[in-house]
Amino acid sequence: MPGQVLQRILYVEDEPDIQAVVRLALENIGGYTLEICSSGQEAIARGEAFKPDMLLLDVMMPGLDGPTTLKELRKKPSLADKPAVFMTAKVQPQEVAHYKEIGAVDVIVKPFDPTTLSDDVNRIYQKWLESR
Repeated sequence: MPGQVLQRILYVEDEPDIQAVVRLALENIGGYTLEICSSGQEAIARGEAFKPDMLLLDVMMPGLDGPTTLKELRKKPSLADKPAVFMTAKVQPQEVAHYKEIGAVDVIVKPFDPTTLSDDVNRIYQKWLESR
């Protein structure tokens, strides 16, 4: 799939302050279109209609956590094969291995650098494309 460009990101994060920083980093700096959802339930309800190129999920959220949200999003045919990335401070080797086992292509460590986040996301997406 050479030439495929990352444009639309479904972003799931319950913390408004982090949402604001990611919006600035990915929309204003990176030029991506974001659909920000404050909960797993909201992402499940709105994800398909948004038609994202990538799923970006917080791990620790009230209600449905990131891994459970990803499992539910994967049940939707149009989201089943989208690359998923977790953003989390929980990055012990066994935790990262678990995220990858359940379908994440990569993990972005919190706290992250807002000035490089869009480059990091694009790098992950391009690496995913090359692996297909």
